[in-house]
Amino acid sequence: MADVAATGAPGKPAASLRTVVAASSAGTTFEWYDFFVFGSLTGIISKTFFSGLPETAGLAAALALFGAGFLFRPIGALVFGRIGDRLGRKGAFLTTVLMMGGATVAIGLLPSYASSGFIGPTLLILMRIIQGFALGGEYGGAAIYVAEHARSDGRGQSTGWIQTSAAFGLLAALLVILATRVILGNEAFDAWGWRVPFLISALLLVISIWMRMKLSESPSFAKLQLEGEISHAPYAEAFGRWDNLKLVLIALVGIMFAQGAVWYTAFFYVQTFMERFLKVAPETINTLMLSATAVSAVLYVVFGWLSDRVGRKPVLLFGMTLMLAAYFPGFHMLARTLNPALAEARATTPVVVIADPADCSLQFDPIGKASFSSSCDIAKAVLANAGVSYSNQAGAPGQPALVRVGEQTVPSTTAKGLTPEVAKAVKASVEARLKTALAQGGYPEKADPKRMNLWGAFGVLLVFVVAATALYGPIAACLVELFPTRVRYTALSLPYHIGTGWVGGFVPFTAFAIVTTVGDLYSGLWFPFAFTAISVVVCFLFLKETNGRPLDG
Repeated sequence: MADVAATGAPGKPAASLRTVVAASSAGTTFEWYDFFVFGSLTGIISKTFFSGLPETAGLAAALALFGAGFLFRPIGALVFGRIGDRLGRKGAFLTTVLMMGGATVAIGLLPSYASSGFIGPTLLILMRIIQGFALGGEYGGAAIYVAEHARSDGRGQSTGWIQTSAAFGLLAALLVILATRVILGNEAFDAWGWRVPFLISALLLVISIWMRMKLSESPSFAKLQLEGEISHAPYAEAFGRWDNLKLVLIALVGIMFAQGAVWYTAFFYVQTFMERFLKVAPETINTLMLSATAVSAVLYVVFGWLSDRVGRKPVLLFGMTLMLAAYFPGFHMLARTLNPALAEARATTPVVVIADPADCSLQFDPIGKASFSSSCDIAKAVLANAGVSYSNQAGAPGQPALVRVGEQTVPSTTAKGLTPEVAKAVKASVEARLKTALAQGGYPEKADPKRMNLWGAFGVLLVFVVAATALYGPIAACLVELFPTRVRYTALSLPYHIGTGWVGGFVPFTAFAIVTTVGDLYSGLWFPFAFTAISVVVCFLFLKETNGRPLDG
């Protein structure tokens, strides 16, 4: 990136674009690191803070908590968007890094469920809310700050570094987790070592604050201040005027629906899929994701640069349509390359749950209130935990569920009305009989490293990475160019964080719910597929090219 001088505020020296990009990207990297550490440790967090819940419910609660951080991102976007449009870009995203870093360090110090009961999970929920709230104001501020300093013919490349910060944050999170796990060993890491990546945020927080304190206000906002044109009602202007609201809706539905679905499937749900359903060892998953993320760090800037040359819209559409075509074939290929025995068993020994539909519940309970004690629920919970796909067949009303594994039939048993101890024994009995039948049917308990085609799996991940980076690389420049300066922070931040937060953040949560209910390992992909398809249509029909637009309007 050329170290060109950006236009400074009137009466002040011009700032170095290199300094602006470095400071903005570094702070954003550290905030993404904080957020991604939690997402990458979902399995351990479920055991630490939700050990009082059944295994499926515990993982579901942890995934829901990961999504809860995203749930509050649009609220943070509104609050910090108003601050950024009224008081300035710099102060808004300096505050966000303080909140984000403090909450992350606190997570590393929280007591577990075993030692504190519900106090630990309650505090964890609060910290996740603070994280999501802070991140809601972070991205818009950093992207706008860089774009308002950059040259009109190089905004895609310059803001591509902001997009790359997500890769650097994820890369740092995975590296710290992997290094800590290797140094301490799996047993110590699961017991207490998982706290180390959270506590390291204290150092990153100090560095990011120091870097951001060196920045001054952006030229576009400084010009508004000088001319007395600051918006005093950014909400009313951004969402109460149709010309601006129309742009907000296009940004949300035509861009951010796909962005949330594609990016969080490619970098987060794929990890849940490999660990939970394909039974791949965490170390192997970390290695694959580290490699894929390292490649992505370069591609964000490449596609941002490409959007400066050919336009934002063609590059965005390429990323969306590529992922749309890759969702189902890609995940099927992951199964064949990482756990071929599982794919073979599914083809040769299909599993069918025969049960009275009235006996079957939604196999998902984020708050841990349901017991899932019917014969159908117990059977499906065992199969879901084993990563086994199954089809559903209606059984006779009032009859206990049966599980057909190839030619074998395993009866399930209800635990309704039994004491917790007896119910636990009943479930264990059903689980033991089902696991025996599955083993005899060729279903592996874990993925066999000797049969893995890691290069093939990495190739699949690269397709996902190309799609995600092509979509994400130009987004910052496109969104900044889409909105007028007076309400840019507010108007940009809300659709961005609804898309990433409410669509993307809930991809793991919702996809897992669909899989455990339907029984097909790949059925959860319909959630991101639908949102991506909607964006392809809306982007193609309604998004006008933004490349090269002046930002002082």
